Amino acid sequence: MSTLFKQPAIPSPGDCLALMAAYGMLPNIREHSLMVRDVALYLGTFLVEAGFTLRLDLIEAGALLHDLGKTYCLGTSLNHAEWGAQAVNDAGYPEVAQVVREHIFLEIPSDDSRPIREAEVVNYADKRVLHSRVVTLADRFADLFVRYGKSHEAKSRIAGLEQGARRLEAKLFRPLTLHPMDLLELNDTRRKLWPNCAWR
Repeated sequence: MSTLFKQPAIPSPGDCLALMAAYGMLPNIREHSLMVRDVALYLGTFLVEAGFTLRLDLIEAGALLHDLGKTYCLGTSLNHAEWGAQAVNDAGYPEVAQVVREHIFLEIPSDDSRPIREAEVVNYADKRVLHSRVVTLADRFADLFVRYGKSHEAKSRIAGLEQGARRLEAKLFRPLTLHPMDLLELNDTRRKLWPNCAWR
């Protein structure tokens, strides 16, 4: 087969864990990333079953690596989404790097006309996980306001993110029988959902 038609490489869950270790990801950030992965893959599976064209392996890798830059960037003015995206790109995974880049602020793609993209699923999943627990958008953003809303500019930015997250939530769930509140059940079932994943 010509390399022209090959899909770009996507790291396996094991590869993602190795990258987390290589970049010294803190245990609490790793646990957050694992839960974001569970939420994103669960939601992504429902969307695929509803007929949307999504790569679940890309969703999984993007979710696992979305905070790859967070440990390094703590206490600095660096943008951990951009830093992490560059690290993932340097590792040879440009598609995953784009998902990482968009996990805070979604971009308007010029070359992807699909109604729902992998980056949107991961972005939303991250907005539903506070530390390592699934919460409502209201709870997640209340925490963000307390932790990061130290100035009028910061509060305005967080409020904008919340409005965007609510629009995204409506978009993702509109075609599904799944309800946003159903994701809270993952707090109790996450270890049962994927029993064959040896990397857990």
